[in-house]
Amino acid sequence: MSSPTVRATPEVDTRIGVLIRARRRQLGLTLQQLGEAAGLSVGYLSQVERDNATPTLGSLAGIARALGVGLDYFVSQPRAEDGLTRAESRPQFSIAGSPIVYERLGTEFPGSQLSSFLLTVPPGYASETVSHEGEEMIYVLEGSITQYLDGEEMEMKAGDSLHYRGNTPHAWKNGTDSPARLLWTGTLTVFGANGQATNRIELVSPDKGSPKGSRSGTGSPTSKTKSNS
Repeated sequence: MSSPTVRATPEVDTRIGVLIRARRRQLGLTLQQLGEAAGLSVGYLSQVERDNATPTLGSLAGIARALGVGLDYFVSQPRAEDGLTRAESRPQFSIAGSPIVYERLGTEFPGSQLSSFLLTVPPGYASETVSHEGEEMIYVLEGSITQYLDGEEMEMKAGDSLHYRGNTPHAWKNGTDSPARLLWTGTLTVFGANGQATNRIELVSPDKGSPKGSRSGTGSPTSKTKSNS
């Protein structure tokens, strides 16, 4: 009788430095800014981010607090079911001042950078022209929209997609009589530390190609974070 096969338990990835650096960059913080918030030196933080130094529990707690996360951010492992959404039970929401309906597709886990939403855009909606860090991709599921990218106008219908840098001035509108449904994915952080809006979207001057009839609020799920500059 053969003995049962023993399966080794996979080791948990504990590269804390990688997670700290990823979160810091998501929030747009320098090592100096993080060090000041966490009460640690830049040199020490640099060593930690390169996994050349292991922080004490107290130091890690200070870093976590400065990054707006809990200690479990650095040690917890995402479960497959946490990233699953069901079409029939996915909650819908909207942002104050915007008629767009959103459905959140993505989840958050240590080191995650992507955000993803389904957008239902009503007829006649036009966004403001904005620019920001990161990148975006949109895919038209139903209907059609007009996309403006750095002054260039593109008509997009169901099945079309567009991938672009966030710092390229962009806007779009639904100039049809029917709703449009889009898949939006981007690397822009919607919320920063302590749940505060990141406020890192720059509103571009209207003379740089905003769609005519533009309404308040951008088409991306980050409209609530636009700056007043």
